[in-house]
Amino acid sequence: MKRVLAGVATVVAAALTLTACGKSDPLAQDKGSGSGDSVSVGSANFPESQLLAEIYSQALEAKGVTVSRQFDLGSREKYFDGLKDGSIDLIPEYTGVLLQFIDKSAKETTPDEVYAALQKALPSNLTVLDKAAAEDKDAVVVTKETAAKWSLKSIEDFAPRCAESVFGAASEFKTRPDGIPGLAKTYHCTFKSFSSLEPGAITTKALLDGTVQAADIFTTDAAIEANGLVVLEDPKNNFAAQNVVPLISKAKASDTVKTTLNAISAKLDTKTLLDLNVRLNAPDKPAYADVAKQWLSEIGV
Repeated sequence: MKRVLAGVATVVAAALTLTACGKSDPLAQDKGSGSGDSVSVGSANFPESQLLAEIYSQALEAKGVTVSRQFDLGSREKYFDGLKDGSIDLIPEYTGVLLQFIDKSAKETTPDEVYAALQKALPSNLTVLDKAAAEDKDAVVVTKETAAKWSLKSIEDFAPRCAESVFGAASEFKTRPDGIPGLAKTYHCTFKSFSSLEPGAITTKALLDGTVQAADIFTTDAAIEANGLVVLEDPKNNFAAQNVVPLISKAKASDTVKTTLNAISAKLDTKTLLDLNVRLNAPDKPAYADVAKQWLSEIGV
């Protein structure tokens, strides 16, 4: 009997060894007692940022990381100091606008160039993890009626009409390098006036009711397709590549955190990001947490 039990024990041990040697899914839920990591996750003040922050939060929690949420913090101008002083550890960001925020003289426009320059430009206590293929760029957007009336396909086409147009955007767009100053420098586009608007539904409404003739709307905003809006082409690359990327304190970038968030980025392309925004904008107005949970379940988290 002892020999039989010893044999069984040997077989079980061998099976456990083989299992341990196999490849694991970095997004598979961790059933253990926790990694011991803790991360404070923030977001900006628009729906996509909050959704991405919730995706990061739930994915990290599934790996045993303790997460505290600080969402809807406002614009980059407001939350970036919190990242530098450690009151926020992690936030979803966009490569091009972040680079230009840190280095207003940055000239890089392609995804890889922007990402490489961003890594060098960041404060010493911050880093970015893998960038996603997903891009969400600022864009000059008009209604289909305006596009038809003025035969608009690009910002270059729009330039002669800027002087008779009101432009709507978040207040910080007025001074950002690729905002009003960038449009003036790149396309000689000087607007009649600027209207400071909250991102999202308020900006879309102002465009649709004619309060503004053009607006800054993110390219993955579900309102573009839903309302037949026209995104003007940017042939001179005023808006640089804007890949989604986790911006994180180096002190919080443990192996568990990096592996988990890099695996999320690997699953996130522009089509997926647009689909997530469409889900979030559904008539029943689902919660960020529900949309995030559904998508994470679909990709195996």
